[in-house]
Amino acid sequence: MIAYQKKLLIIFAVGWISIAGADEACLASAQTDLERLYCEVVERGGGTGLPSAMDFKRNDPNVQALLLRRPAKRLGLALPEISATSEAETTRSSVGPAKESGTEPSIRQGLAGCQLRSDFIQCPKAAYELAGNRTLASLDDGVLGPGNRLVIVPFDGERNDDEAVRSYLSAAYDRYIPKMLAIGLGANTMSFTAFHNAFHTLESGGVDFSDRMGQTYELLKQDRKTLGLKARYHDELPENLSLCATIDRDVIVCDNVGTNWVFVRANE
Repeated sequence: MIAYQKKLLIIFAVGWISIAGADEACLASAQTDLERLYCEVVERGGGTGLPSAMDFKRNDPNVQALLLRRPAKRLGLALPEISATSEAETTRSSVGPAKESGTEPSIRQGLAGCQLRSDFIQCPKAAYELAGNRTLASLDDGVLGPGNRLVIVPFDGERNDDEAVRSYLSAAYDRYIPKMLAIGLGANTMSFTAFHNAFHTLESGGVDFSDRMGQTYELLKQDRKTLGLKARYHDELPENLSLCATIDRDVIVCDNVGTNWVFVRANE
């Protein structure tokens, strides 16, 4: 963390003049270095294809960095380092998995008999490995083409109906995670809490959540064609299976609200 803070000081020292020219309204609402960089990129004319500032903020820090890499590089701007305790991971709400009181956390339905062992989960009939970001060469043919889209049906209920919203978002999230894995972004997924917050932020601003998620997916596909990625951004692992839930028979997702982990069924 100290090394991360020192690097940020260096970035501020060499970049304060150019940052000062960024749009004041954008900077006034920016709370992280990635958000400030977004403002500068847009101010300097490199924001073509980027989501709006509001939409940008709802993405995971690693996805934010991915979206900014290409335009920032064109402008000669350096990306801040993303740490496991990124300052952008400040959202905490009851949407995420909650630990029950008592000395032993509960195991969610579908994970009975499973054991968390470092970076894999061993279940009675299958093992699941922690998914990282994959190389471009390892992706299946066609996944970055126009035929592979993230299609989420629009929400047609009332946003103040918590049960309807959670049911809708659960189904949408179950589509989102496999689609991110398909383009090799296992280490760049949003937690369900971030997904939930993105829905309310977009919809309250008059933006269709399903439409915007599809657009963002197309941007990520384009960036995947040219940008290299780290397999993982940190060594942190989930503490226990109370933080985990099954997406389908092949995927388990764990999160502590701030950090998301995706485990994929190992080849048998």
